[in-house]
Amino acid sequence: ARVDAPSYSKSQKQGTREDDTYINLLAHEVKMEEPLDLIRLSIDERVYVKCRGDRELRGKLHAYDQHLNMVLGEVEETVTTHEVDEETEEEIVRKATRSVKMLFVRGDIVVLVSPPLRTA
Repeated sequence: ARVDAPSYSKSQKQGTREDDTYINLLAHEVKMEEPLDLIRLSIDERVYVKCRGDRELRGKLHAYDQHLNMVLGEVEETVTTHEVDEETEEEIVRKATRSVKMLFVRGDIVVLVSPPLRTA
């Protein structure tokens, strides 16, 4: 199914003409037919992946499948931990970062995938 600008009934609130134009341009210029097409267009580019467990990954997308299993290269992984100091009851936030040459990411931990910023 092709992604086109949404059609609205008269009872629904419509967006601006600029919004509809942007949606049409996005759908037609990049040939998006399904949600994973956005991931497909990011092959061999750096992506941001937010995972369960307060993990964030930034790396070059080499491969993916329909389950969002991914192979990332040149990965920077950041793990955020939250602790409470028992004496002061203050929250302590720590971030640990590591670099990995190649990483397999299992799709069931993926929360969000952000493709690289594309400018016209």
